[in-house]
Amino acid sequence: MTQVLDIHPQNPQLRLILQAVDVLRGGGVIIYPTDSAYALGCHLQDKAALQRIIRIRQLDKRHNFTLVCRDLSELATYARVNNTHYRLLKAFTPDAYTFILRATSEVPRLMLHPKRKTIGIRVPDHPVVSALLGALNEPMLSSTLILPGESEPMADVGEIRETLAKQVDLILDSGFCGMEATTVISLVDDVPEVLRRGKADPTPFE
Repeated sequence: MTQVLDIHPQNPQLRLILQAVDVLRGGGVIIYPTDSAYALGCHLQDKAALQRIIRIRQLDKRHNFTLVCRDLSELATYARVNNTHYRLLKAFTPDAYTFILRATSEVPRLMLHPKRKTIGIRVPDHPVVSALLGALNEPMLSSTLILPGESEPMADVGEIRETLAKQVDLILDSGFCGMEATTVISLVDDVPEVLRRGKADPTPFE
C-alpha cells in the first residue's frame, strides 16, 4: 500500500525524509514536490524502478531523463562539462531549469537519449528536495509528473493520490507546489538552445 506523508514545505521533518530515503534505497518509486511541480523519483541505479516510471508516463526511448542534484558538487561525475557550461549552471541554479548535457559512462544506459547520449541535470530550489538529496547523499533519477495525454504536470494532491496511489510506493505531500514544467536548456552544442519554455525565464539563453 502506498504511503502518504504530509511533509512541511519549508521545514521538512527529518524522520519523514529518512522514510523517503529508505523507500528510494529499497527500489521504490516516489512522488515528491519541487520548485515547479510534483515529480516522480527513484534511485539512480535501479532499473526496475526506472521501468515503472517509464510505464507510468508511457515514455519512449527519446525521452531525456533528469538527474536531480542537491548542488553542482557531483556534476562532473555524470555529465561532461566545460568551463562555460559550469559558469552557466552556477549562475542559474538552483532554479526551475533542466540542462541537457552529454553524459558520462557513470549514467545508466537506460537513462540516456539513444542517439545523443545526453542526460538532464537539475538543481531545484525547494527545501524538501534539498533535504531529501542531502540524506540520500547522491543524485536521484527524476521525471516531471505529466501523465500520458496531458501537457501540464499534475498539481492537485488529492487527484495525485487517487490516480497514482497503486502505482508508486510513497507520496510526499507538501500541498500545492506549482503546475509548470521546468524550462529545458540544451548545452550539448556550442550555443545554448531552449528546448522547452517552462517556469524559469528562458530569455538569457535566447
